[in-house]
Amino acid sequence: MGLHKVAALVEYDGTLFSGYQLQVGVRTVQGELEAAVQRLSGAASRVQAASRTDTGVHAAGQVVSVWVREDMEPSTLVSGLNYYLPSDVAVRGACVIDGDFDVRRRAVVREYRYSIVSGAARRPLEERFALRVRERLDANLMRAAARLMQGVHDLGSFATALEEDVSTVRLVHEARVLEGRGRLEVVLAANAFLRHQVRNTVGQLIRVGLGKCSVEEFSALVRDARPGAAGPAAPARGLCLMRVGYETALPFAA
Repeated sequence: MGLHKVAALVEYDGTLFSGYQLQVGVRTVQGELEAAVQRLSGAASRVQAASRTDTGVHAAGQVVSVWVREDMEPSTLVSGLNYYLPSDVAVRGACVIDGDFDVRRRAVVREYRYSIVSGAARRPLEERFALRVRERLDANLMRAAARLMQGVHDLGSFATALEEDVSTVRLVHEARVLEGRGRLEVVLAANAFLRHQVRNTVGQLIRVGLGKCSVEEFSALVRDARPGAAGPAAPARGLCLMRVGYETALPFAA
C-alpha cells in the first residue's frame, strides 16, 4: 500500500516540553507526535513542523506534516492521534497535501503572541501562559516602539545564537501591542523569525514600557543591527505560536 502526505494543525501547552524539536533524553512535542503516529499506523514516520518552538513555548496553530498510509483519511488521523497523544498536545485538524509541499519553506507568515499580566499579586490562573510584571507598563510607549518594526528590516539586534552566513533581514507584517482587562498582548507576524527574536523583542518592549529604554533607543536597535543587543529575553511561558499562513490556506478538517 502506498503513502500520502498529510498536514495537521497542532495545539500544545509547552510548559512540560523541551521545545518542539526531537532531542535525546528529553520530552519534546515532535517526540510525542512521532510516538503517536507509530502507535496508530504501526510504522515510524518523521513529523516535520513549520516552526520550531523553544522550551516552554506554547502553540495554538502549529502546522506539521507526516507521511501515512494512503488509506488513512485525515479524520482518522485526527481522532487516532488524539487517542494516543498526552493531554497537553492535540491535533485540531488535518488535510492531504502534495508530496513536495514543505510546511516550513512554503509558509509565508508566522504569527506569535506574547501575553503579559500586571500587578504585584500572583495570578495562579494566568501565569502558566503569561508573564506577570509587577510594575505598571506604559502601553502607549510600547505600541509606538512596536510599530517601528513593521516592514523590511535587518533585525539582527533582536536575535541570539546567529548562524554564520544566515540573513537577519525579515519582513514584519504586523507588530502591535493590545491592551485590556489587566493584560497586554504583543502580536508579531512575519515571514520568518530569527532565534529568540520574539522573546528578545518583548523583553526590549517591556523595558520601553518601564521607562528603561526610550522609543528612540528602540528605533536605533531596529535601524542599526547589533547582534544580541536587544533584550533580555522575556520568559518562554508567555509566548504562543498562533498561526502559520500559506499563499493558499490549507483546508484543515477535524
